Amino acid sequence: MSRKISASHLGFLVICGAVWGLAEAALGLALGNCARLASGSLMTGVALFFISAAWVRTRRFTGPALVVALALAFKLFDAFLLGLPIKHGAIANPMFAFVAEGLAFLVIIPFLAEAWKRKAAGQAFLGGISALLAVNLFPLVKFATGVPACVFPGSTTPLSLVYAPLAVGVSLITVPLGFIVAAKAEALEGKAALSAKATAWRWLVPSAAVVLCLILQALIRLA
Repeated sequence: MSRKISASHLGFLVICGAVWGLAEAALGLALGNCARLASGSLMTGVALFFISAAWVRTRRFTGPALVVALALAFKLFDAFLLGLPIKHGAIANPMFAFVAEGLAFLVIIPFLAEAWKRKAAGQAFLGGISALLAVNLFPLVKFATGVPACVFPGSTTPLSLVYAPLAVGVSLITVPLGFIVAAKAEALEGKAALSAKATAWRWLVPSAAVVLCLILQALIRLA
């Protein structure tokens, strides 16, 4: 895990963070409202897709950490677009969820044997356990942001716990997909590296992805 993050790896991480940020905005919370029942659990699976892909490309903690940081930056842009303070529940609580999801993955991954990391079953197990840890961490959001987690109607149980099986089930699929997509992207970039234009594309594509995702996010929020 000591190898440096190459330019191609960095570009992949930037794209992952931008697309994740856009996806969260597209399915995010409406102004002033709690997450609509199962949406938060579905987004846990989406988050772990990008986090796992980032880890596969770098094999070090800084990969997922950078992707989480980019997703947080997009959420701050969301706050600007919506005219909300950072401490608002629709901003601060999702940001806490991003950190919890990244932390959960990074806590579990060192304990998974290398042989299991190469198998779909092991990757699915990693996704399920990471999701389970993340959803159990989320109720602590009140201590970090001052805004309690949304609860299931008519109860005091946080939505993250009610829909934990859904988050786990989705992550059983999305984490192996993250492994596959990252491996395919690396293979494609390996072929592209033979081109004289490879260096320019490594910076152009991620930059274009960020700009495009920011524009789409603005259109979603301001439409």
